[in-house]
Amino acid sequence: MKATWNGVTIAESDDTVVVEGNHYFPMSALNRDFVTFSNHRTTCAWKGSANYYSLLVNGELNPDAAWYYADPKPEAEAVRDRVAFWKGVKVSQ
Repeated sequence: MKATWNGVTIAESDDTVVVEGNHYFPMSALNRDFVTFSNHRTTCAWKGSANYYSLLVNGELNPDAAWYYADPKPEAEAVRDRVAFWKGVKVSQ
């Protein structure tokens, strides 16, 4: 699977985990050249507290476009050390 935005590959891996229709990529697959800080946080009742990254590609910012669970609840252990995308990030094969 490949996650792309604004013409670049943000993450690519054959090892994704699908939860609630979202592909969670291994953190090691994330191209950190295009990742920047976000202080946005949300909480999921069954996965726990989510942290976010923003994307910065070719001078364009996509705020809070990636999320991850640094310490997921036991029911969501499959997403530990993984990152998922939204806000226009295209995930395809």
